[in-house]
Amino acid sequence: MNTGNSVSFLEATYRKIYPQDSLSRDQAKARLEQLTMPHWALGDLMDLAVDLAGMTSSIEPPVSRKAVVVMVGDHGVTAEGVSKFPSEVTAQMVYNFVAGGAGINALARQAGARVEVVDMGAAADFSDLVKENKIRAKKIGTGTKNMALGPAMTRTHAVMAVEAGIEVANELASEVDIFGTGDMGIGNTTPSTAIAAALTEKSVAELTGRGTGLDDVGLRKKIQVIEKSLDVNRPDSKDAMDVLARVGGYEIGGIAGLIIGAAAHRKPIIVDGFISTAGALIAQGLEPFTRDYIICAHQSVEQGHRAMLEKLGRKPLLDLNLRLGEGTGAALAMNLVEAAKAVLTEVATFEDAGVTGTPV
Repeated sequence: MNTGNSVSFLEATYRKIYPQDSLSRDQAKARLEQLTMPHWALGDLMDLAVDLAGMTSSIEPPVSRKAVVVMVGDHGVTAEGVSKFPSEVTAQMVYNFVAGGAGINALARQAGARVEVVDMGAAADFSDLVKENKIRAKKIGTGTKNMALGPAMTRTHAVMAVEAGIEVANELASEVDIFGTGDMGIGNTTPSTAIAAALTEKSVAELTGRGTGLDDVGLRKKIQVIEKSLDVNRPDSKDAMDVLARVGGYEIGGIAGLIIGAAAHRKPIIVDGFISTAGALIAQGLEPFTRDYIICAHQSVEQGHRAMLEKLGRKPLLDLNLRLGEGTGAALAMNLVEAAKAVLTEVATFEDAGVTGTPV
């Protein structure tokens, strides 16, 4: 991992990120407007096709090689009782991912996507899986500190987490056309909500959901813990790295880095649900043009997700009452990405088909 010259590594990556290619967008739009159907009859799918052209600088955007990257990290704040599940479940689920038995494995197989698991900061030791090349090792620490008592991590560790995510994007870029973000970390809706509160300036009560299924008492406690964490740490909303360090998670930093890295390679990246969108908000705060490469998969059941999507300025493709994480929504949305490309490249124009008339 590059830690000797962190600022220059991040800056060099930021400098590779540009807005979408306007010429390719215009060419895609012009073709879509001439297809043998009423004007823009496939709606959001056609908007997505224009975005894909702009992201990839091509009116035949490559989307066939797909990967969902599941970032893993544990959270010290689970000591406050913010989750129904113990932290040990994080490690158990990693072994489930490797065995191919999780929700993300099933949906990724259906979408024709590979699943890459990355240990960003789990409490468990996965050296056995690393040796067998079954997961990627980018461990910053064995879980964050309890953010209700002080910063979740140091700023240096926050930078390292973002760098590690960029490195994963760099390692996979030559083999992947489109990325999806995923997460695993018991308790991670709590730091994600804290990030949302810091960056959207909405109230904690308005943003906090039930996570893995908290009852009313558990929900009230979770709100109190998040409010306390924000009060203790006072993250600077104008400094995304400070927000990540004070109330974030290693896997959330990894997701932010993956998004930044994908954008630097002009690769579309499908952002999954609540936790992934917290990572996207950090990425946007660090480098605003990353937004041009983000496709939001879905709107989560987590009640704060709508405010996060509004802050990100991206419209979700799906609304299926999902709340699993793992990258499952991203895998589902990969089907729509392929559909958008098919519309752009396979539907005939009026001239091609010899159909009389002009689109209306």
